[in-house]
Amino acid sequence: MSRVEPVARLKRGVADLSSDGRGRVLLVIAAGWFLSIGVRMVYPALLPYVRETYGLTLTTSGLLLTVLWTAYALGQLPGGILADRLGEGRIMVLSSVIAALTLAVVVLAGSPTVLFAATALFGFGTALYGIARFTALADIYPEQVGAATGVTMAAGDAGNSLLPPLAVLFAVSLGWQFGFGVTIPLFVLIAVGLWVVVPARTSDPNRAVETVSLESGRLVLTEVRRSPIVLATTILVIGSCIWQAVTGFYPTYLIEMKGVSPTVAAGLFGLFFAVGIAIKPLAGGTYDRVGARRSLVTIIAVIAVALALVPFVQGFWPLVGATVLLSSLLGYATIALSYLTATLSEEVRGTSLGTLRTVYTLIAATSPAAFGAVADAGFFDEGFFVLAAMAGVMVLVALRLPERSGA
Repeated sequence: MSRVEPVARLKRGVADLSSDGRGRVLLVIAAGWFLSIGVRMVYPALLPYVRETYGLTLTTSGLLLTVLWTAYALGQLPGGILADRLGEGRIMVLSSVIAALTLAVVVLAGSPTVLFAATALFGFGTALYGIARFTALADIYPEQVGAATGVTMAAGDAGNSLLPPLAVLFAVSLGWQFGFGVTIPLFVLIAVGLWVVVPARTSDPNRAVETVSLESGRLVLTEVRRSPIVLATTILVIGSCIWQAVTGFYPTYLIEMKGVSPTVAAGLFGLFFAVGIAIKPLAGGTYDRVGARRSLVTIIAVIAVALALVPFVQGFWPLVGATVLLSSLLGYATIALSYLTATLSEEVRGTSLGTLRTVYTLIAATSPAAFGAVADAGFFDEGFFVLAAMAGVMVLVALRLPERSGA
């Protein structure tokens, strides 16, 4: 294969994603995801400062993250139902407005109780965005859902890469509240952009779940019990538990176990997501070309090796290498979610996806509190070995997955 072919393929892919005026829509949706998930990753970066302000233990700090992700999980099903009934564009606008308002409360919180409550509302609000963007992309890019999903998820990793280090810089110079506060006007701008550019509805207005009923519930239940759906959801359950434990405590782990400064820890945390900017489109494109099973088995095997190596690494440059390898954790969900979205029936796609994301995100939300308790007990390193074993189980499940959606 000549060197020109990959470049030509990339140009064709970009042209296809931008055709028929879809480029602007993809850009704004991706920008909203950049901010939505990026600010959620600001929480782990600022966790050492929040712990100091409110006197939180590692277990209680993990509980704060568990509250964030539990609320995010509980918002998935309402997000799917509302996306089906009211339209994807409208729900993404609503999500951005809620995020701006609740972050203002986080900044002004004067007690742990208010902080936890505002964090819960923020998590619920951003959950509405997640489902709407998936179903909108499936509607807009029926033949390129993997590539389009990869682009938006890469934008999320750009947010994860840039916003946590930026938040720490504000925390060092002005206070951790400014690390959150600087994103509030950005959410307002995103809401305006979504309102102007993204259609209020991208899906068929006559979907089966426009009216919530026993019949629509039966359709959803039948859909989510199919074997390929169960297997893909199992992969997402285990992977999300690993992801939330690692992202929730990686900066704190680097500070306490590897002896780096908070600024260096935030930089490595940003690097972790920066590599994902390349990994996610690559993972999505690989899924489009070779199918789910082979692409998932490969990337999950790398994840397992990376998790097992982290406790043995010492020194700045070895930590850089370990962080880059660990960032393979960011690619599996692009494949699994693309497969899951494409496999679900269109007439109940939003509600079914919302149901499944509620299940696996809610289960995974317990991971930060559990991992924090393990760390408090003096087993921070051993926790990574447990996560590596969990990745091994993911490989076994992925080996049973049909290569193509609908199989």
